[in-house]
Amino acid sequence: MQLGELVTNVRSKNAGPYWVTIDVFCGSEAVFNRLSELLTREYVATLYQRPIDTLKRFELTELHVLKFSFPRPVVQGSRFDRDMHGAQYSVLLSEIELPL
Repeated sequence: MQLGELVTNVRSKNAGPYWVTIDVFCGSEAVFNRLSELLTREYVATLYQRPIDTLKRFELTELHVLKFSFPRPVVQGSRFDRDMHGAQYSVLLSEIELPL
């Protein structure tokens, strides 16, 4: 099963011109607890090929949401920016295969 099939929504967006944020809306406490164990800083940093010391992880327990933020590879709107709004970063995370 892919992560996107288990959760309510996975979205990404700019968090200013230098950062991107990925939100994982788990939808329930059980899914939130499971993904809290699986989606570690180390795992997400490796997945997005970012240094672990630049990746931030937030748990919004009451909302059953996990958030990850990291610096964009290029500044938003720069000549080499391939995702002006940061919206495509969520696809990689939503398509990962979860262990049974």
